[in-house]
Amino acid sequence: RREKRKMCSLHRARGSVLVIFLLLHSATSFYLPGLAPVSFCEPGQTGKENEVPDCKSTIEIFVNRLDSVESVLPYEYTAFDFCAIDSEKRPSENLGQVLFGERIEPSPYKFEFKKKVDCKPVCTKSYNTNKPEDKAHLDFLKKGMLLNYQHHWIVDNMPVTWCYDVEDGQKFCNPGFPIGCYVTEAGRPKDACVVNVSPFISFKTFLLDNTFYVFNHVDITIHYHVVENEAAGARLVAAKMEPKSYKHTKVEAPDCAGGPMYLNNKFSGELKIGYTYSVQFVEDTHIRWASRWDYILESMPHTNIQWFSIMNSLVIVLFLSGMVAMIMLRTLHKDIARYNQMDSVEDAQEEFGWKLVHGDVFRPPRKGMLLSVFLGSGTQIFIMMFVTLFFACLGFLSPANRGALMTCAVVLWVLLGTPAGYVAARFYKSFGGEKWKTNVLLTCFLCPGVVFADFFVMNLILWGEGSSAAMPFGTLVAILALWFCISVPLTFIGAYFGFKKTGIEHPVRTNQIPRQIPEQSFYTRSLPGIVMGGILPFGCIFIQLFFILNSIWSHQMYYMFGFLFLVFIILVITCSEATILLCYFHLCAEDYHWQWRSFLTSGFTAVYFLVYAIHYFFSKLQITGLASTILYFGYTMIMALIFFLFTGTIGFFACFWFVTKIYSVVKVD
Repeated sequence: RREKRKMCSLHRARGSVLVIFLLLHSATSFYLPGLAPVSFCEPGQTGKENEVPDCKSTIEIFVNRLDSVESVLPYEYTAFDFCAIDSEKRPSENLGQVLFGERIEPSPYKFEFKKKVDCKPVCTKSYNTNKPEDKAHLDFLKKGMLLNYQHHWIVDNMPVTWCYDVEDGQKFCNPGFPIGCYVTEAGRPKDACVVNVSPFISFKTFLLDNTFYVFNHVDITIHYHVVENEAAGARLVAAKMEPKSYKHTKVEAPDCAGGPMYLNNKFSGELKIGYTYSVQFVEDTHIRWASRWDYILESMPHTNIQWFSIMNSLVIVLFLSGMVAMIMLRTLHKDIARYNQMDSVEDAQEEFGWKLVHGDVFRPPRKGMLLSVFLGSGTQIFIMMFVTLFFACLGFLSPANRGALMTCAVVLWVLLGTPAGYVAARFYKSFGGEKWKTNVLLTCFLCPGVVFADFFVMNLILWGEGSSAAMPFGTLVAILALWFCISVPLTFIGAYFGFKKTGIEHPVRTNQIPRQIPEQSFYTRSLPGIVMGGILPFGCIFIQLFFILNSIWSHQMYYMFGFLFLVFIILVITCSEATILLCYFHLCAEDYHWQWRSFLTSGFTAVYFLVYAIHYFFSKLQITGLASTILYFGYTMIMALIFFLFTGTIGFFACFWFVTKIYSVVKVD
């Protein structure tokens, strides 16, 4: 029997090892959702296509919405009357893509793998300024060139980039390219007419004033990598292009020769614009499919600045940690030891500071209902941000997985209604509140309602401007359904368990008669403390905030989620320690109103964020137009409110832990 048991255990061990080996072997072929590689083969190579059924020979270009750094309003590709194709179905978009205003659709730009094409016509657009419809299309196209609107093309889920030389001999690869450029009445070229002089090398001396130049031709270069030791064909690793302007000698049979395609601002009459493209393929043996985004990311030289930001934040955190450690280990330790050694009430009466307010420190705050609602919403936002950034660090929410970041954040927020209701109900009950129905309803609808109302007003403006960022009515209904049918019931469930539990037990009893607070000096008053409390947390994040605002408003690609997660942790620590320090100073001044002050102290970081966003708008952006300005500040107010709830909740919980900790070790008769 013993030998049989040994043999059985040996077979089980071998089976376990075999299962682990198979799992590890299958892990080598694991790809993130939506990010599996696509293989391409030359047309006519039936051998490879028989061996690899999924091997494609046709490469398609998908077009996305057009945007500009001078306008917040993005537009669909068809709004500018470019060459389009209506017979094919648009690819499905996730919730995050719809919220960000992405509108991906097929285009007539299609070509065969490894087949070189020179000056192939796509379509010809004819305009007559005497016709109102044609004049409107032409005026909108000129407006797009004046505001430097840019194409965003996609090949194999990878952006088609426009690479050009910048300062110090470096090359910048932009995941977009302009639709054209403009030369002012004073003869000064703007935007791409300065950067991209290659279409005008032979004609630069003939650039006309007050004239638009249309980029109606693109030279596309596809870089591919042949997969070794596998019959999987080739994989695309880069797609680069160069926009050019040609006034074709014969529009029906374009030859990509002649001068640039220009359009005078005062032009009237008939005009034909012929759109063409050229394609060539280059084999690249160095770049692998897994690292094909690196050449785009490496052209954005922000790493050194990021490390400087991290070091600056760590210095602030070490300084605050030293201060808190000194208070906890020296001051509080001595105070508590001396206080616990007192035998008579007379000795205790001789003491002063934070020890004298033990009977009032857990007195319910004013507007406890509103504070508990803010704490519930802040907890929901905090957990959502932490989990989202954690998944982003693992690579699940990379820029290659379009819209995944926003989709993950929205879904997590909806599913985290339970902790929001629980925290709000638990603290409201500890504050002595009895209107539990009002508390639950406010937790469900107050903060989300303010955000949705602001978002809805911004959406109305986008609808009125005909922007592609305007959310369709069906998506609005879907968001409301997620809110009312999932988030609200989960909040009620969390509130049920929060009210069902007994209230939070405090380490000391609360006196019936509140203690009179002595007159405070300027530095220990609430407002100066709140204003000073937000400076240090903002100092930890303002450099990272610059890159985040760039990614949102300047349409730059953000990918440094490791830095962002580290700054997130530093922000949590800094908010906690700064609030604890100021809370201790106020308690020593015998001011026991710490609940709201702790929330507002760290929450005031959002005010600094708002001030910085205003400075960013006037100093960094070139946004013009009333609608774009309203949209910028409308969306900024949403971000400031979310940031206020997030940082305020961190400060309150840190202060709550600190106050509970120091008074739990004090003997009170």
